[in-house]
Amino acid sequence: MIKQLTRIATPLALSMALAGCMSLAPKYERPQAPVAGSFPELPRAASAPGAPAANEAPANIEWQRFFADARLRQLIELSLANNRDLRIAIASIEQARAQYRVARADRLPTVSAAVTGNRQTTGEDEPINSVYQAGLAVSAFELDLFGRVRNLSQAALAQYLATEEARKTTQISLIASVANAYLQLLADEELLKITQDTLKTREESDKLVKLRFDNGVASRLEVQQSVSLVETARTTLAQQQRLRAQDINLLTLLVGQPIPATLAPGATLATTELPELPAGLPSDLLATRPDIRSAEQQLIAANANIGAARANFFPRITLTGSAGSASTELSGLFDSGSFGWTFAPQAILPIFDYGRNTAILGSARAQRDISVAQYERAIQTAFREVADALAGQATFSEQLRAQRAVAEAEADRFNLSDLRYRSGAASYLDLLDAQRSLFQAQQAAVQANLLRLQNQVTLYRVLGGGWTEPTPPVAAR
Repeated sequence: MIKQLTRIATPLALSMALAGCMSLAPKYERPQAPVAGSFPELPRAASAPGAPAANEAPANIEWQRFFADARLRQLIELSLANNRDLRIAIASIEQARAQYRVARADRLPTVSAAVTGNRQTTGEDEPINSVYQAGLAVSAFELDLFGRVRNLSQAALAQYLATEEARKTTQISLIASVANAYLQLLADEELLKITQDTLKTREESDKLVKLRFDNGVASRLEVQQSVSLVETARTTLAQQQRLRAQDINLLTLLVGQPIPATLAPGATLATTELPELPAGLPSDLLATRPDIRSAEQQLIAANANIGAARANFFPRITLTGSAGSASTELSGLFDSGSFGWTFAPQAILPIFDYGRNTAILGSARAQRDISVAQYERAIQTAFREVADALAGQATFSEQLRAQRAVAEAEADRFNLSDLRYRSGAASYLDLLDAQRSLFQAQQAAVQANLLRLQNQVTLYRVLGGGWTEPTPPVAAR
């Protein structure tokens, strides 16, 4: 029986060796990047005081090193463990991996244990013929001479790799979103403090105006102007309280759980600094941006699907067979010496399919063209995002310096106007204008600092920073 099984298995092994010897997929060539060879150069402004400069590629800087704020790092760690979007991305990887394993399994024959029985007769008075068989069976294994199954497997592999890159993109975006939301919270807390201080100052000024009115020095118009200024500050205070609560709600959503009360102390917006990052070359984005790598894997999958579609025009050869113990009686099925086998190859060549295979090939080619355009668009989008962030890095520091200088000048102006009004040398209108200008200048300085820091987070993200491979667990001893 062993010799007979060997004779049957040898052609099957030869068929497997021949399978996949040819591929009809077009040779893959990476499209040329449709962007300039370098990013636009802008005049560099002086860096903000205390801002360090990074000397290595942003993609190699772990987010734990990029963000120095201990409270922010804890929030990012919680988001990586609990954020639902990231969980969906991880589950999608597992699904794509399973689909690839299914497609890869089709390249090998499926061997099953089989017990079959067949009873038939040729007429009413004819004897009944019975055949029983038990052994191993191979069902409809496709002899992949033209690479159809292999190309489908390669397409599934590329889809899996694209999904894995998409997961990295999700993590990078999540880290940047948590950082930006945290910075927005710090800014709103700083604006809330400025508003509270402004309200206190205006209330003290309002008491002075009413006192002067009671003594016949100030007019009723000045009193109403003072009341309006106080109520305006209270309106702004309510707005800032609402914005701060909304910032906390957004952080809670990103973190995926209520924010713990035991987090480490954090920095203020004014004391927060992020390193300046080198731009590198646009070609570096092809290796550092997971979204671009994902788009390229989608292109590779579309290219492989063309090969599978082309193979549909050629004969599809399938092998079905079984070998094992055989007997005409069920009781003698496992007697020694009883052996039987079946071998049923099948070749199908399409003749009239009413254009189905042609349409499938046309669809595959169109999908490849779509994937090329999506890949090129991903590169162009990345180039624009980096160029915008670099423009911000070159100008936001100077904008912040100038805006802080404006706030200092307005503070001096307010103090002088207040002294002149108290001494009767200036009108209340001058004091009101100084109060409004100071408040607006202080708010603008906070917003300028927020934009500068958020731009650095954006630059870190668009240059591919924020992805670190998980550390493998240490085996217990």
